[in-house]
Amino acid sequence: MTHPRNRIAVVTGANTGIGQSIALKLAQAGWDIAFTYIADAAAARQVEAQIVALGVRCLARSCDAGLKPQVDAFFAEVEVWGGPPGLLVNNAGIQTWASLLDLEEEAWDRVIRTNLKGCFLNTQAAARLMVHHKTGGAIVNIGSGCNKLAFPKLVDYTASKGGIEQFTKVAAAELGPFGVRVNCVAPGAIETERTKNESGDYAGEWSKLTPLRRVGRGEDVAKAVVFLASPDADFITGQTLAVDGGVFSQAPWPY
Repeated sequence: MTHPRNRIAVVTGANTGIGQSIALKLAQAGWDIAFTYIADAAAARQVEAQIVALGVRCLARSCDAGLKPQVDAFFAEVEVWGGPPGLLVNNAGIQTWASLLDLEEEAWDRVIRTNLKGCFLNTQAAARLMVHHKTGGAIVNIGSGCNKLAFPKLVDYTASKGGIEQFTKVAAAELGPFGVRVNCVAPGAIETERTKNESGDYAGEWSKLTPLRRVGRGEDVAKAVVFLASPDADFITGQTLAVDGGVFSQAPWPY
C-alpha cells in the first residue's frame, strides 16, 4: 500500500510518448513526479512545466536507465529531494527493426541493456529505498503484447519484454513481504509520435485488427498505471494487465 508520506512517483523515459502520458496522469492524481529522459531535453522541460502547472512538484533529470552509476545517482537525488519513492514506473525502452538473421550484436546489447537491465537496475534502486525506509510502495513495469507473443523483426525487443514479465513475477514474490507490490502493464497498439512513423496509416491498420476497433492512446496505459498504484489495487501483485483493446487476446482464425 502506498503510504501518504511517499507520494513520489518515479517514471523512467517520461519526456515523450507513453511515459509522458503516465507522468501527467500521475501528476493529475496528486503524485509528485521525478522522471528521467535520455534525449530531447527541450521536451523534458516542457513536460516538467506541464507537471508543475498541475500543482505538484517535479524533478527531471537526464539518466540512462541501463547504466548503474547514473541510476544510483538519480535515486540518491530523489531521496534527498523528496524521500523514498512510493511508486516506480519502468517505462524507458527502445526497439530496433531487424530479422533474427540480420540483427547485429550491438543492437541486441543496447535493447536488452535499456529495456531489461534498465528495469532491473531501477527496480533494485527504488525497492532498496522503499525497504530501507519501511514505507512500502508499488512498481509498475511497462511490457508489451510481445510479453507472450512473437513479434517478427523485433527479436531483441520481444526477448526484453518477455523477460520483464518474468522479472515482474520474481520481484513481486521477493518484495511482497516488505509491502512492495510489482505488476506489469502490457500495451497493445498505442498511437504515439514514434508508432505513427511505423506505417502510413498506423491507426487505420491496427484498428481493423483490434476488437474495440481503435488504437490505444497513451492515456489508456496511464489510467492502468494509476489504478495499479492506488489503494484499489492493494491486493494485486505479480500480475500483467493487458491494455490492448483485446488485440492480443484473440487467436489467428482462418475464417
